[in-house]
Amino acid sequence: MMRTEPALTVEELRLGIESGAIDTVALAIVDMQGRLQGKRLHAEFFLDEVLRHGTEGCNYLLAVDVDMNTVGGYAMSSWERGYGDFAMAPDLSTLRRVPWQPGTAMLLADIAWLDGSPVVASPRQILRRQLDRLAEHGLIAYAGTELEFCVYRDSYEDAWRRAYRDLTPANLYNVDYSMLGTAKVEPLLRRIRTEMAGAGLQPESAKGECNLGQHEIAFRYARALATADNHAVYKLGAKEIAAQEGMSLTFMAKPNQREGNSCHIHFSLRTPDGTPVMAGDGPSGLSPTGERVIAGLLSSMRELTLLYAPNINSYKRFQPGTFAPTAVRWGVDNRTCSLRLVGHGASLRVENRVPGGDVNPYLALAGMVAAALHGIESQLELEPAMPGNAYADAAAARVPTTLRDALMLWEVGGVALQAFGQEVVAHYANGAKVELAAFDAAVTDWEMFRGFERL
Repeated sequence: MMRTEPALTVEELRLGIESGAIDTVALAIVDMQGRLQGKRLHAEFFLDEVLRHGTEGCNYLLAVDVDMNTVGGYAMSSWERGYGDFAMAPDLSTLRRVPWQPGTAMLLADIAWLDGSPVVASPRQILRRQLDRLAEHGLIAYAGTELEFCVYRDSYEDAWRRAYRDLTPANLYNVDYSMLGTAKVEPLLRRIRTEMAGAGLQPESAKGECNLGQHEIAFRYARALATADNHAVYKLGAKEIAAQEGMSLTFMAKPNQREGNSCHIHFSLRTPDGTPVMAGDGPSGLSPTGERVIAGLLSSMRELTLLYAPNINSYKRFQPGTFAPTAVRWGVDNRTCSLRLVGHGASLRVENRVPGGDVNPYLALAGMVAAALHGIESQLELEPAMPGNAYADAAAARVPTTLRDALMLWEVGGVALQAFGQEVVAHYANGAKVELAAFDAAVTDWEMFRGFERL
C-alpha cells in the first residue's frame, strides 16, 4: 500500500517534544541543484512560532552555483536587489522523523515572496504548477526514481584532501546483482534502507551495479511530488549516513571512466480514483493517451534535456553501449532507448533513462509532466517502437552531448516556454551559463597531464 498520510503528524511531533524524544526540527527548501537547504530549529520554537508563522531564508539560495557563490544574471536575486529574504512555509504533509540524526524531525517548505506571491522559479513550485495543469485534464502523475551511487571507503574529507584521486571503492569488481558483492557493503546499505523506512519512505530492494562500488536502492513509487520529496530526503540522508560510517558515496552522473550513475524515472498517469490511463488495446498494450504521452516525451526530449541532465558532468554519461541512452527512441523493454516501456496492464509505465544521479527530481518530473501534456494536448502520433539496438540507429535524433547544446535547445524551444514561462526558462538558462563559464575558465588535470611537459 502507498502511504498517503504524513510519516509524522503534528500531534505525534508535539508528544515527541514533550517527552524529550525530539529536540530538533530541520526545515528545508529545495535549491536549483535539488539539494535541501535550510535551518535546524529548536523543537519548541518550531511548535510555538514556525509552525504557525513560517520562517525566512535568503533568496540567494535560488541564485548561487554549486559552491554557493553569488553569481550574476538572475532576475530574482542580486546585489542590486539587496539579497533579501523569502518566506518559508512548512508543508506538514512532509513531516517525518530522521532516524539517522538523534532527536530530529524534518519537513520541507514551500517558498513565497514576502508579499505572499509565489517564487515561480522554485523547483518545488515548478513541479506543483505542472501537476496543477495535469489536474485540469483530470489526471494525476505517479513516479518512481531509481538512483545509483558509488560507495568509497574513504571519508568525504579524505576524498577532498586527496583531490578525489586513488579512492578505495567499496567493491573492487563488477557486482551487478552479486549477492556476495552487496554483502560486503550490506551494513551501510541496511542502515540506509531501514532508516529511510523510519523516515516514511518505502524501500523495496538493494542491488549491486556495474561500476566499482556501485549500488542502487529502490523505493516504491508514489505521486510525483511525494516521489520528488522522498528522493531529496533520501539523497541527503544517504550521504549523512555514509559520513557517519566514515565512508562516502557519490551520485555524480559520471564519477570515472566506467559506467555512470543513472536515475531512471518511471512515470505513469491515473485518474483521481486510481484508474490507470496509459494501458489499453493498442500496439504494445498502450491506450491512445499512453501513445500521446510517449510521443510528447519523445518530441520534447532534446528541448527538455537541460532538466534531465543539468550539469556539465551529466553529458559524460551518454556513451554508446553503456546502458545510458544516446538515441531519442522508445522501445518495449529495450534498454538501448531513451524511453523504455515496462510493465503490463495496470502496471504499464514509461521509464525515462536519460536522467543521471545528479538530476534535480522536481525539475525532471516537471519536464516529464510538461512533455506528457504536450503530447496529449497536441494529440501527437507515436512513432513505431524501436525493436533493436538504438545505439546503432543512424536515423534517430540524438540526446544532446554537451550542456552547451542542451542550453541552446532549452532557450529556443517552444514547449519549455509554453509550459514554464519566460521567467523559469531564463532562470535555468542562466544557471547553465554560470556552470559553462566556470568550466571554460578551469584548468583541468587532463590538460596538465597532456600538456605540462609535452606541449
